[in-house]
This record gives sequence, C-alpha cells and structure tokens, in this order.
Amino acid sequence: MSDKRDVEIVILSDIHLGTYGCHATELVAYLKSINPKMLILNGDIIDGWAFSKKYFPNSHMSVLSEFFKMMKNGTNVIYITGNHDEFLRKYTDLSMGNLFLTDKYLLEIEGKKHWIFHGDIFDHTTKGGAKIIAKIGGIGYDWLIVLNRGINWFLESIGRQKVSLSKKIKNSVKKAVKFIADFEEKAIELAIDNHYDYVICGHIHQPSDRIVENELGKTHYLNSGDWIENLSWLEYNQENWTLNFYDETQYKRPEIEANDISVNVEELIHPQIFAAFVGGKV
Repeated sequence: MSDKRDVEIVILSDIHLGTYGCHATELVAYLKSINPKMLILNGDIIDGWAFSKKYFPNSHMSVLSEFFKMMKNGTNVIYITGNHDEFLRKYTDLSMGNLFLTDKYLLEIEGKKHWIFHGDIFDHTTKGGAKIIAKIGGIGYDWLIVLNRGINWFLESIGRQKVSLSKKIKNSVKKAVKFIADFEEKAIELAIDNHYDYVICGHIHQPSDRIVENELGKTHYLNSGDWIENLSWLEYNQENWTLNFYDETQYKRPEIEANDISVNVEELIHPQIFAAFVGGKV
C-alpha cells in the first residue's frame, strides 16, 4: 500500500457501469492510486436502466474489483443508491462488514454536518410514467457519448480540440439549464433549512463546489460530477473538500486482464447483491 496515496474520504457518483459512455479504465487508474479510509459511492454506479449481459467489459468488472479490494483492505464503503441502480434499494440499510447500503447518508466531521444523497428525489422524470421517457433519454444520451468519442478521435487526429456534444446541448437548451439550476437551488434550500453545513449530491453530472448564503443561513454545496463526461470526484483531507478532475498525465493507464477479479467478492458481499451486479438480475 506504500505506493498508494492515503485519502480520508473519496466520493464517486454517476459511473454508469454497463454503458458505453463509462470511462472505466480511467477510473481504475485512479482507484489503483489511492488508499481511502472511507469510500462513498453516491448513486448510479452500475446502470440498471441500460444494463445488458452482452456489454459489461473487463474494465467495468475491474472497477468493481477495486472496490472489493478496498473493502478487503479495511476501507469503509458507503453505497448510496441512485435512480439507475434503484434495483439495490430493496436492500436499503443493509450492513455487512465494512459495506453499508443506504439511500442517504448523514456524516459529521469535526462538528460539521454533511447531508449526502444522490439527488433523484428532486427529479420527477425518474418516477411514474415519465420514467419510461427518462430511460429512453438515457439510452440516447449513452449513444450520443459514443458518437462524441468518435468525433473527438477524428478531431485529435487532425490536431483540433475535443468537443462535448452533450454539454453543448445542455448549455443551449434552456430547459436543461433551468433543471440544473432548480436542482441545485432545492438541495441548497433544504440543506440550509435543516442546518446542514454541507450538501453533497450527484445525479445531474454537473461538478460543483460553492458556498451559498441566504437570509436563513449558508451551506457548502458540492457535486461530484460523473465518469461519463467530466471524470470528476470529491476528496476530503485535513478538514478540506476538493473537487478533482482526471488528468491522464498524472495516472498510469492500467493493463486490464480478462476476468480481473483477484478477490473472492462473494465472501465480501450479500450473494443476492453479487448476483445483481455480475449476473444482470436488475
């Protein structure tokens, strides 16, 4: 472990394992570089909406392997369910060794209250009849990311700068911009009303780190972003949160072997949850 960097807390969200847009190899590179005391997985880690047994490559399995290795080495893992991995919500509040599964998490650090949750509670498109439309939109978003990768490969080959089609669409569509603003406003408002010093979300794939104050009080809003477009995460060290972005020049790209599971994961987690992850029972 001496070659790994010690981290007090790491928060990851919106990895979307099982989708073409997931940057699993880059995430494995980051995970291999750290030794966290606590790892908080803040929803949409595996994408149950788009999951298919036909597509779950070794790099995606290796992400799970790294989580399990951390658990085996003593890292406390808090798994907060999101809308795309809602199939795990039937196991909410299940605790097994150093793994705890929940739908929200309250954490106090140095007397500061942290309210951590995925964020789909604010998104009515993930519920009821609108959920079908949201699922279709999610599949379309995944293919847009694949198309974007092809375009960026071509642009890089001719010396041009990369572009993000999804970001351009979000920034140009007023509804999407308003949704993000409304989401953040609701989270911040509730955090202040409940006297939380920090509110930490995922869901909207929009990394953020800002302090907001109104007539009722103030809170520190953080969003860990995603591993589809932004490749971002949160770290806590020495009483300070930082929002980080993946830089390929800082990490060694891993060579991922077939079936890269070097720990017996079935010994570490509930067998039904293991089946849900690797057997596609979502």
